[in-house]
Amino acid sequence: MAPAAIDKINKPHDLPKVKQAPVHWGGGLMVIPHPKEVLEIMQSIPYGKTLTLDEIRAKLAKHHNADIACPMTTGIFVSLAAQAYEEGSASVSYWRTLRKNGELNARFPGGIEAHREKLESEGQIIYAKGKRLF
Repeated sequence: MAPAAIDKINKPHDLPKVKQAPVHWGGGLMVIPHPKEVLEIMQSIPYGKTLTLDEIRAKLAKHHNADIACPMTTGIFVSLAAQAYEEGSASVSYWRTLRKNGELNARFPGGIEAHREKLESEGQIIYAKGKRLF
C-alpha cells in the first residue's frame, strides 16, 4: 500500500535546502521547500481568496532569502496537500491555490469541474479562455 499523502508531507526530509538554481530557471539561489511549508502557506489562504503557485513560490523564496523556489517540487507539494485533504488527513482548502495566471488545476481531485465548483461556492467568478478556465 502506498504511503498516505500526509505521511509524505510529514516525512523527515533534508529540506528546505537552498542551492544554485539551474540557468534555465534564471540562475541565482533556489530554495527547495519542505512540503510542510507549502501546506502551511496553503492553509493560510482565507475564505474567498486565492493564491497562484507563483505567489506561493515567491513567499517561499522570500522566506529563505532565495531568488526562486523550485517550481517542480513546489507543484508536487501542492498536489500532495490536495491529496491529503481528499484522504481526510489534512485540513487545507487546496482549491484556493491556482496555477500560473490564475488558471484552474485539472490535476486536483475531481478535476477541473470540482475545482470550479469549490471556488464558485466561495464566491469566485470563473471565466473561460478557449478551453482553459481561470
